[in-house]
Amino acid sequence: QVQLVESGGGLVQPGGSLRLSCVTSGFTFSSYQMKWHRQAPGKERELVASISSAGTTNYADSVKGRFTISRDNAKNTVYLQMNSLKPEDTAAYYCNAVFWTVKYWGQGTQVTVSL
Repeated sequence: QVQLVESGGGLVQPGGSLRLSCVTSGFTFSSYQMKWHRQAPGKERELVASISSAGTTNYADSVKGRFTISRDNAKNTVYLQMNSLKPEDTAAYYCNAVFWTVKYWGQGTQVTVSL
């Protein structure tokens, strides 16, 4: 059974940091590209960051220099370190695993950036 379980979200003040984790099981994690997406209320889901099976990373322009995606293949886990958070980063964050046409999604974790 495939599972992707996100954690680490919460309420943080502007300028603060959070680290999201996505623990996976049920598929060959090391072979999959892993992505973090987010969706704010009333907006479309957007890609935040991705990391290939080889470790190549890409980021949305809005988070470059502030967010870092990483993976630990031994733990079947992908992370998103988020620094210098802004109110516009408020959203539900989703973990996504991709291998060719196969896609798996987690249930999401809420991040709220507010005073």
